[in-house]
Amino acid sequence: MSNAVLMDYQSAALALGAELLPHNAGGGFTSLAIDSRKAAAGSLFIALRGLREDGHLYLSNAFETGAAAAMVTRQGMEEAGFDPSAAAEQGNVLFIVEDTLKGIQDLAAAYVSRFPRLLRIGITGSSGKTTTKEIAASIIGREKNVVMNPGNLNSETGLPLSVFGVESRHDVGIFEMGMNRKGEISELASVLKPRIALITNIGQAHIGALGSMEAIAEEKKQIFSRFTGTETALIPEDDPFRDYLAQDVNGRVVFYGQKNLEEAGKLNAVLDRGLAGTEITWEGIPAGLGLPGKHNVKNALAAATLATEAGISAAAIREGLSAVKGLFGRSEVLRGKTTVIRDCYNSNPDSAAEAVAFCDSVDWPGRRVYILGSMLELGGREEPEHRKIGELLGLSKADCIFLYGEEMKIAAAALEEKKVPFSHTAEMRELCSAVQNCIRSGDLVLLKGSRGCALEQLSKIVLMEETDVS
Repeated sequence: MSNAVLMDYQSAALALGAELLPHNAGGGFTSLAIDSRKAAAGSLFIALRGLREDGHLYLSNAFETGAAAAMVTRQGMEEAGFDPSAAAEQGNVLFIVEDTLKGIQDLAAAYVSRFPRLLRIGITGSSGKTTTKEIAASIIGREKNVVMNPGNLNSETGLPLSVFGVESRHDVGIFEMGMNRKGEISELASVLKPRIALITNIGQAHIGALGSMEAIAEEKKQIFSRFTGTETALIPEDDPFRDYLAQDVNGRVVFYGQKNLEEAGKLNAVLDRGLAGTEITWEGIPAGLGLPGKHNVKNALAAATLATEAGISAAAIREGLSAVKGLFGRSEVLRGKTTVIRDCYNSNPDSAAEAVAFCDSVDWPGRRVYILGSMLELGGREEPEHRKIGELLGLSKADCIFLYGEEMKIAAAALEEKKVPFSHTAEMRELCSAVQNCIRSGDLVLLKGSRGCALEQLSKIVLMEETDVS
């Protein structure tokens, strides 16, 4: 990790509108941390207040770990019994602000504005954000220096932390923007101010937080909220909300997808190769995309459109598509005595249906074993959506069905009505035992569930590498 100063204290205080203690503090911070255990020498610790924890309670820990400065609120320090004068006497620096969450976002916005030549790309949507980002980076990185969020560090704090990875050598910054509440995308757009902003889709992920698809579309559309007239909005051509998303955008609007790319002469053919992925013919020459499923074709075409807007050549687009590797828990294909589709990083009604449909579509000589965990964060849609997935499974080609999680009892009831053999449990040990007793060499296995289900724990069992689940 570089020890270079990211921002000097005086400039940071000015960007924050903060009270700086001591007022004449010299030097600057070299990294940021929101976890006191990860504070390092020269770092700025941001004392965030969450639902369960308050970072102000860990200020002393952060300074002991090596932090040189901290961003705090006066109320937070008082409630935590932290003495700012004592910190100053020990040579530590404090930025006192009204709201530390807004503070980290304001600081990040000030930092990224120091790189005017950086082409800032923002990606949001209900699903496919991380995969689209990774494919875009694989493509654009062939001809330009790229920086992006590590993993899916895309939240109200994750994105601000990520932009501090920008350096003067970077040409393009590709940042995904996630959301768990109303107003979050607007905040992230204020940080990044993307020159190109892409929406992957409007689906039911986080419908529990926002209440309706219309509200989700309204929130995702806020990625365009900082446009000044010269920016570009990329909107999926086949999304039911496409016209709403394009309405009143203060910039250029491009509808992307298979149809438009074919009409433009960019995309010549898409050939499904099943578990091996898809062959995409781009400007007359085929390229192999190793990620299986129609949803990954959509992600790839979104990334290719981004690359085209960024001025990347057709050759680099093909090379980048062919070089893409599967991400953990996202449409991974694992091969052993069985073949496993590990798609358990996240799940919602749309992605669960897509996973089942894909597994049904695969030409497979053996049995199909579908293991589905609960779909979380659905709010008032929890019961009807789990019933729908149960009904879908009842019509699927699955030979064995395993349901996991309390919420899946609704899907189990739907399967009982269809008289389809299945197993349901909310206990991981019971699930492991049942799956191990069922699995056979030559099976095609689907692992699909929300992150909280942690279905990856079954990986060795379904690959027939685990012999003891006690």
